[in-house]
Amino acid sequence: MINLNEQGIKLNTNQIGNHKTTCPQCSHTRKKKSDPCLSVKLDPHGGAVWKCHNCEWSGSIKGGSTLARYEAKPIKKPALPPKVETLRDQKLCDWFAGRGISENTLRVFAIYKTEMFFGQKNEPCIAFPYVDGLELQEANNIKYRTADKRFRQEKDAVKTFYKCPDFDIDEATEIIFVEGEMDVLSLYECGFHNVISLPDGAPQKAEMRADDKRFQLLETLDLDRLEKVIIAVDMDEAGQALATELEHRLGKDICWRVSWPDSQDITCKDANETLLMHGSSVVVECIESAKPNPIAGVFNANEYMDGVLDLYYGRTAKPLSTGFSELDEFYKVMPATFNVVTGVPNHGKSNFLDQIIINMAEHHDWKFAVFSPEHSTQQHLRRLVEKRNRKPFDDGPTPRMSEAELRRGMDWLDGNFHFIESGDHIPTIDYILDKAKRINLRHGIDGLVIDPFNKIDASRESGKREDEHIRDLIAKCQQFGKYYNVTVWMVAHPHKMYRTDDGIIPPPDLYQIAGSAHWNNMCDVGMVVHRDFETNETRVIMRKIREQGVYGNIGECFFRFNTTTRCYEQT
Repeated sequence: MINLNEQGIKLNTNQIGNHKTTCPQCSHTRKKKSDPCLSVKLDPHGGAVWKCHNCEWSGSIKGGSTLARYEAKPIKKPALPPKVETLRDQKLCDWFAGRGISENTLRVFAIYKTEMFFGQKNEPCIAFPYVDGLELQEANNIKYRTADKRFRQEKDAVKTFYKCPDFDIDEATEIIFVEGEMDVLSLYECGFHNVISLPDGAPQKAEMRADDKRFQLLETLDLDRLEKVIIAVDMDEAGQALATELEHRLGKDICWRVSWPDSQDITCKDANETLLMHGSSVVVECIESAKPNPIAGVFNANEYMDGVLDLYYGRTAKPLSTGFSELDEFYKVMPATFNVVTGVPNHGKSNFLDQIIINMAEHHDWKFAVFSPEHSTQQHLRRLVEKRNRKPFDDGPTPRMSEAELRRGMDWLDGNFHFIESGDHIPTIDYILDKAKRINLRHGIDGLVIDPFNKIDASRESGKREDEHIRDLIAKCQQFGKYYNVTVWMVAHPHKMYRTDDGIIPPPDLYQIAGSAHWNNMCDVGMVVHRDFETNETRVIMRKIREQGVYGNIGECFFRFNTTTRCYEQT
């Protein structure tokens, strides 16, 4: 049977769904040879379709009765030299000794000297094998470093943490995160074996979140087993960005931070500098003095000092523009807040919220988890891709988007939106938040949309009133948002509508939302979306802003839905 490899198409996995890779027809001729311009879709029956968005090459393979039709790229496990110790000369040992690393540590980690191709020629370098176990016959990966700190890794090797060969991450309840191989070696010198480092370094800035591939390894950690994560990364901007990202993805409650010495005009950037300048006893003291995040329990005032200094210097989260200047006067998106959106049925609550999250993704590179079961995910994507492309999905008076435009729009949505589905059962709020937690761990999200509330399992414990159930549900959403620094939007319908004497339904208030006054009392933001069908005008009313003047004010503004661009516009 014909398979994708025979077409020259190489995939990293045979997982059902959409994939991106290089095109065997045109990638080798392009300036950006690694650009994944070929889209491939694998179906459950072993079939595949593909199309290149550069050269338009396309094709398909019909499926059989089984799934095994695609050969993934082979993962290589590089072999170590038979006698590693013979590649460890005195010059190498002296270099490491000057950095506080003993020859015994080099032996345990199988570190040796070799030559590799860097840029234009072979150059001498240090080899850091990524090994499991003390047999030291093969490695998951090998990382190479030149004297002037240039790095490369084995191609198509196993992505794994750098760690002590005898440390079993899968059984660990406590780990220490550092930034780089030298810090792993430094902490080993001080008696710590449960130390790991990501292979691809730290992000350069704290705002670098989203789908950064360097963090995909984190999903291999057993979060149910881990009780404590000590973050002992560099004290520079990139290191602190890494620390923030680790806390964001792993959860602040299990993360403890290490501060390296800063005294007597000597500032230590990392574990290795601390080892050299102060000795192993100070390194041990720093690790053992790591401070937990103030999440729960009772703390002294000075334990909040870092947070208070952040307030003092204005380093706290700031409200972000919605993309609409007039709406910004009444409402800006504040990270980690709980936002309720309500309104008369069919007045455009979901459609307007879609506009907000598209704007946030476009203007601020925000990523979202979305639970929206009232319509199929395909129909929801149809609305979103219209707003992204500013063109209708369907044919009509205005020309519809082309297939190429649709695919480009879908590729963009694929990087910014992740959808939660529950199959044939009605999910609980715990199910939704757990899925959002997993998405956040893998991709790093900024927003969670739950639309609508009445599609969440309403069953409750015996004796618990409906308003108590809603109170606890909102509290769980708020805790999730604050814990992971994620903004939560909940769409909730009014329980009943009133008509004026002339038959007009006025905009509801938050107390009319089904089930409880807690919707008004507990939310940070209360938004009402109300449409006048005669004038095609949408009225957005801010009924509640918890911190007025910080991220909004009570008030309203008006929008018109443009049927040509499929977007809302300020009037």
